[in-house]
Amino acid sequence: MLIRLKPHALGVAFLIAASPYAARACTDFYTKIPNVSPALCQAAQLQPSGARSVQGRPILVRDMASLDAQRRVLVVATMHGDELSAASVALHWLQMAQAAPAQTHWRFVPVLNPDGLARRTPWRMNAHGVDLNRNFPTPNWQRETKVYWEQRTRKDPRRWPGPSPLSEPEARYLFDEIGRFDPQLIVSIHAPYGVLDFDGPVLPPTRLGRLYLDQVGVFPGSLGNYSGVQRGIPVVTVELPNALRTPSRDEMAKMWRDLRLWMDKTLPLPEPQDSPTLAQVPPSTP
Repeated sequence: MLIRLKPHALGVAFLIAASPYAARACTDFYTKIPNVSPALCQAAQLQPSGARSVQGRPILVRDMASLDAQRRVLVVATMHGDELSAASVALHWLQMAQAAPAQTHWRFVPVLNPDGLARRTPWRMNAHGVDLNRNFPTPNWQRETKVYWEQRTRKDPRRWPGPSPLSEPEARYLFDEIGRFDPQLIVSIHAPYGVLDFDGPVLPPTRLGRLYLDQVGVFPGSLGNYSGVQRGIPVVTVELPNALRTPSRDEMAKMWRDLRLWMDKTLPLPEPQDSPTLAQVPPSTP
């Protein structure tokens, strides 16, 4: 799917998808997402990544970069299908990134678990009943996830890690996407614990808006463990206070500003590279 550089009113060029798919995407299960108007969804210009869920739903993505983008940030939300507010915040932040990309190449995946979201009553797991945030290949996965699931959760079906690491297509897609995109930062949006979590080798943000840092621990098979601890790619985990209601527009904007201020302070920009003139979304098929 070709992307054209489109001049912005403020003189900044963005990578904009030229496809009718975005309009169709906003008439299916995306209508469940709270505080997202059809206009906001369509403006996101979401595109098929090439990956699909267990039930064949496309995992949608949006790339956005200014001409001088020197930092890569991957934003992923609704890894758990019943955390609807997470997808909403991702789409609102995507809109904010359109206005000021801040020398950053953003890649947004607003709904990693479309099957869980699309159910009549959305649920945490994917269509195989797997908690995707326990399906990543951390060390001693078979032993540690078994102990965690059986002893710590008492075999809670909402937290089943699956039969093997990366057994699920949604987790495999994100695993491959991290390898392809090679981000300097991953922002993972969840709900409903109302805290800010962090895994990685740099100093964490102390707050985003009203969310304060409260590192909840490292879990076997989690994205934070795999990326932040094992690979050294910082993971900021945003735990919104409510899974069904979003923060106010002002609060989402404050969280966004705090995130960008922390990025500028903590993650130095790489050396400038040649500016892109043509790109593809997705960059490759998983």
